[in-house]
Formats: sequence, structure tokens, C-alpha cells
Amino acid sequence: MSDPHFSPILVPLGDTSLLVRFGTRLDDGANRRAVAFARQLAAVPPSGVVEVSPSLVSVQLRYDPKLIGFEALCVDVRLRIGAVEGQATPVRRERIAVRFDGEDLLEVAAALGLSAEVFVAAHNAVPLRVLATGFAPGFVYCGFHEAALTIARRTTVRSLVPAGTVLFAAGQTAIAATPIPTGWHVIGHTAFANFDAGAQPPVRLAAGDEISFEALS
Repeated sequence: MSDPHFSPILVPLGDTSLLVRFGTRLDDGANRRAVAFARQLAAVPPSGVVEVSPSLVSVQLRYDPKLIGFEALCVDVRLRIGAVEGQATPVRRERIAVRFDGEDLLEVAAALGLSAEVFVAAHNAVPLRVLATGFAPGFVYCGFHEAALTIARRTTVRSLVPAGTVLFAAGQTAIAATPIPTGWHVIGHTAFANFDAGAQPPVRLAAGDEISFEALS
């Protein structure tokens, strides 16, 4: 469980980036704080900041040192962290249809002591939040599943899975938007496409969005 009193850590990354870390491990509270802070920065960027890159529990700010210094940016960031704490984050909802036909589905269900049908029902029972996008273009991390649905990643890596592959591990479901290697369990496939290089923005989902998965018959 996240510590609500955890004081965000500000870390320099080289001479042009600042990392704001909201936790020392991935959990719901740290992720929510990072998502809310990144959205606030995107809406009103600090002076001198040229890029805001959120991840699972941290936010990286790339800045132009000719426009703002590291210490001045830290002061601005700390004031913004205080202002955003406790604010409600708007939620955009998306329904994603999945064909649960993955080659690891039966193995995952058995490892959890469930039938495939019961596993799919449990997987789809409650909406999940988009925790982050990244790793590969349009790749989506969604969480968190209840503890009873938590399973470790595979011990071997598949060299390539296609775009639209639905993955499962570590209390999360992920969606590959491009062909990638993976050590996650393959549980299904979807026609939902989260990456279009010619679109603006190129991805449809963003951290903080809510996804409801539904099974195709």
C-alpha cells in the first residue's frame, strides 16, 4: 500500500532533466499521484520545460537550462506538487473487446486455481486504470487486479508477439500496440489499436484513463 505521507523525491538526470519520484515501488497511490501531476504539468507547463514524460511512479521533466536553472525548477515543481495533491483527476472511459484465445490462457488460469471461464470473468469484473503508456509505441499498462489474480511473468521471453496482443502478469494487463518481444503471459488478442504514427496524438489511451474489458464470444 502506498504511503500517503511519502514526500516526492526530486532527482537530477544529467544537466537538462529533473525526475520527480512519487514512490519507491509501483502501487496504486504512487501511480495516481504521478498521473495527476503529469496531467497538471501538461496543462500548464513550467517555464523552460520542453517535455514532460510520465512513467509508472515518476515524472521526468526535460528543460532548457538557458531558460531555467535546476534549483528554480525544483522550487516551481514543489509548489505545483502541493497544489495538485487532493485534486480529482478527470477520467476518460474506454471499452475494449478481447478474444481470450491466448496460448498461455489455460496455463495462467490453472496456476491461479481457476478454469479459463472463471479467470476471464474475474479478469473483466472491474475496470482497470491505464497506469502508463510506453516501453514500446502505444504499449499500455493497466492495473491493478486483485491479489488473487497476481502471477509472475514467464521465465522465458517470446521473441515477438503481434500488435493487439493482450498480456497478463504482476497484477496487470497490458496491450501491445506494435510487434514486440515479451515475457508476459499471452491471454488474448484485440482489434483495438492504440498507436497510429500518422495521428495527432499518435495514441488513443493516456495514463489515468479507465478501461473495461469485455470478452468476445
